[in-house]
Amino acid sequence: MKKYILIFFCLSLFIGCVDEEERPNTPEGNFEALWKIMDEHYCFFDYKNIDWNAVYNIYKVRARGDINHEQLFEVLTDMLSELRDGHVNLSSSFDYGRYWRWHEDYPSNFSDTLQRRYLGTDYRIAGGLRYKILDDNIGYVYYESFNNSFGEGNLDEVIQYLMFCQGMILDIRGNGGGKIINAEKLAARFCNEKTLVGYTQHKTGKGHNDFSDLEPLYIDPSSNLRWQKPVVLLTNREVFSAANEFTQYMRCMPQVIQVGDQTGGGSGMPFTATLPNGWTVRFSASPSYDRDKNQTEFGIAPDYNVAITDADFLRGKDTIIEFARDIINNP
Repeated sequence: MKKYILIFFCLSLFIGCVDEEERPNTPEGNFEALWKIMDEHYCFFDYKNIDWNAVYNIYKVRARGDINHEQLFEVLTDMLSELRDGHVNLSSSFDYGRYWRWHEDYPSNFSDTLQRRYLGTDYRIAGGLRYKILDDNIGYVYYESFNNSFGEGNLDEVIQYLMFCQGMILDIRGNGGGKIINAEKLAARFCNEKTLVGYTQHKTGKGHNDFSDLEPLYIDPSSNLRWQKPVVLLTNREVFSAANEFTQYMRCMPQVIQVGDQTGGGSGMPFTATLPNGWTVRFSASPSYDRDKNQTEFGIAPDYNVAITDADFLRGKDTIIEFARDIINNP
């Protein structure tokens, strides 16, 4: 028999681990281990109105001793998909179980082809940020992933270069998240005082509703250069996890307007655990809330819901960027 080990990650940062009881390395044993891990540690059962005991009864009959490892993987990933959570993934040596319907069932509202028209070939690069000044003196900054790091010096250079612009378009469309520390560092450049941006909770027991009290989350202003002019934050359904948190932070800054589509969500801080056969599961374990104590697991709606139209696409125009430019040019 093997133990499965539960390891806590805060989006990407290691925190600690907890030993769980032993289960046999059989289809039934791996099924039971996975179901129990989720039962005791997943954080959105009640919020999503999921009857996890009913899910057990549905999938238990499929986890038979005569199925092979690929068939077992299918059973387990199908069971996890009942949670409708992009943070829930099952990893093996041959496949990666995922739930991506939080963005696959929606328009992309982002085009690499159109973006190249705006960025051109002479854009600047500072760490993970690409930026330039558009022809109407508006700064455009694109950040593809919060896994792409940047230093404080990079942010100073971007702000200083765009200093005389009328405003900034900060485009995080397609940003699936990454390191929360990068979200906090970037948000601090738009913050002038310690700002309440939300709340978090932690599991305190094995029950579905065993949580700590709400703990406030704050962003402190950066001691370096800070942006004081209007900001239009562009989002789409692929904005997830740390990028979703960043959107939550930025909506607390008075000079920021969110434009585009609702974000994809992913507000739960993920754990990982290992099954008896060595497969690993990642799942949401600590819920977070916006400053009004609302869940953001299913995304954050924009101030202006704007989609790229077919007509604009054929004209080589990004409807969402053009809407943002109009907001800045006509305050």
